[in-house]
Amino acid sequence: MTTAIRVTRLNKHFANGRHALCDIDLHIGKGEMVALIGASGSGKSTLMRHLAGLIVADPASVSEICINGQTVQHRGRVARNVRRVRAGVGMVFQQFNLVGRLPVLTNVLAGQLHRTHWLRSLTGWFTQQERAQALTALQRVGIAEQAHQRASTLSGGQQQRAAIARTLVQQAQVVLADEPIASLDPESSRRVMEILTRINREDGVTVLVSLHQVDMALRYCPRTIALHQGKVAYDGPSAALTPGMLRSLYGVLADDVLSPEQAESPPRAAPARPELVMAQAA
Repeated sequence: MTTAIRVTRLNKHFANGRHALCDIDLHIGKGEMVALIGASGSGKSTLMRHLAGLIVADPASVSEICINGQTVQHRGRVARNVRRVRAGVGMVFQQFNLVGRLPVLTNVLAGQLHRTHWLRSLTGWFTQQERAQALTALQRVGIAEQAHQRASTLSGGQQQRAAIARTLVQQAQVVLADEPIASLDPESSRRVMEILTRINREDGVTVLVSLHQVDMALRYCPRTIALHQGKVAYDGPSAALTPGMLRSLYGVLADDVLSPEQAESPPRAAPARPELVMAQAA
């Protein structure tokens, strides 16, 4: 399988001395749909921001991050061609990152900017073909009727779908979705996850999505990576993530990643140490 995301020996210390990411090694294949889970403060968002080249690893480390065979950062330095790499990476954030006063269609067309001449991007002029592509993307996520509304008038779920449509227009080969459903109601969350799954299956797009509740990972992602205190505590089939296993990994913090139904279930027998869990998944 061709590697879409490769992370090697990633370490990150913050100014306060906290070791946010510790020797992260990951390989995610092209076309995979992978969940990234962990309790609050486990390092999920920090890892996502590193993958996008928004923050850099420790300068003294030998870390490297590559996406689609191109270097994002190496030894704590962002690659010179990182903008070209980012052109193939779609970002979906918890807070949507839309310009509220602009129409939804214009926000979606922003996915074209990396292919648009700078003068056209300044004037906001797009061709009929580009507008048609944006409308098609909005149809795929189910909000074509809202194309000419101001983005601020949309519900949270609709705004998140507009953000996903922007990645379709961008023609991203990798989508990094950082807590995309954290601020949404259950129905909107389900729709957003189904759209991401459909894009993964129909377009072959690699999707890495960080999630707070494990039930979503079980339902939509065949593979799950679990972070605990900045380390990879589990990397394997989502179906193997039983409540007992999660409690062995997270202890009293397990309720942060379990759904209410899972949290209420009695603990099952599970390996006493996380490294045993990892051995089972290998």
